[in-house]
Order: sequence, then structure tokens, then C-alpha cells
Amino acid sequence: MKDVLIVDDHPVIRGALRLICQNEGFTGVRDASGVADARALIKEKAPDLVILDLVMNGFDGMDLLVWIMTQFPECGVLVFTSQDAQHFCNRCISAGARGFVTKKSDLKELIKAIHALKSGYSYFPQMPVRLDFQQRTEQQTLESLSTRELSILRMLAMGMRGKDIAEALFLSPKTVSTYKTRLLEKLGLKTLVGLSDFAKRNHL
Repeated sequence: MKDVLIVDDHPVIRGALRLICQNEGFTGVRDASGVADARALIKEKAPDLVILDLVMNGFDGMDLLVWIMTQFPECGVLVFTSQDAQHFCNRCISAGARGFVTKKSDLKELIKAIHALKSGYSYFPQMPVRLDFQQRTEQQTLESLSTRELSILRMLAMGMRGKDIAEALFLSPKTVSTYKTRLLEKLGLKTLVGLSDFAKRNHL
């Protein structure tokens, strides 16, 4: 692996990751702060590795991950995100990611993951297994949601309006409204405040 693309909307994080990648021997290190720029750079440069956040200014990194794996299946994607591994790691694996590291981890974990991917291996965290009854119930509910539903849940919890979500995900406002109603029903909630509390409780 020689070329890497860093996709994150935080300039400080992009700068830190750029230094790490340069120290790890990558000769072509580029970065993007959003999905549109990332797609353009991937089409143009076809990087060997993409280090990807899942949430960027309201845009959904899972959609970008699926697109990369569809268009550039040989590209290695390492997810580096603040999102909870308990809810997102398996989804990223299913979408084709080869590594997952949370931003709560020591940077040594990220470097280990980069080494693993460069050597042709994958790198995923061990998942916690001891959950109380409420956690188990909510975990099962979250696992029943589709990736699109989970994305919209997270965006609604961030306070985004339906119109903005529709624009970010290239959906119609009516479709987003349908998803919102479906989410409230699936989660047994009546208001967006309850939905936001649910998301915070589950570190979404």
C-alpha cells in the first residue's frame, strides 16, 4: 500500500492522521472533509487505503463505505470513528470494511490496524458480551434496523431537519418522513426527544 485517503470532517484529526500515515511509509497521502470530495478523489486516485469516519457534517459514512466497496472492491477501508463499535462494527464488516477502530482508543490501536491492513489482514475490536437486560433489549432492537434506518436515526438525534436529511442522503422529504414514523414505531417511542435520548443512551 502506497496511497491513502483520509476522510474526516475535523481538520485536526485529518492533520494527525496525515502525520501518522507519512510516518508509516505512505507516499501519497490525501484527505477529504466530506463525501463528495472523497468520491472525486477515489475516482481520480484509486487509493490503496481509505481511513473513513462514519459521521461528517451530517453526511453518512456508511453510504460512502458501501459505494467504495461496490466501485473499488480492492480498496482497503479502515473505519476510524467515534461511533460505538457495539452497534456499528458488524455493519461495517458486512459492508466490506477491513478494519474498525474507535476514536476513544489509543492511537497505537490505529497504527496496529494500519499495519494489519498493509500486511493483508483485517483488524476489528473484541466486542463486549456482558449486557444488562435493557442493553440487551435495545441492542436487539438496533440490530433489527436497516443501515439506512440507523443512519436516519442518528441524523434525527443530531437535530437535523427532515429536509436536510433528504438532501444529504439523496432521498425525498416524504421518504424521510416515512422512515421517521417507522423508527418511532420500531423503537416504541412517541417523540423525537425520546428518539434523541435513545440514541444518546446507545452512543449513536
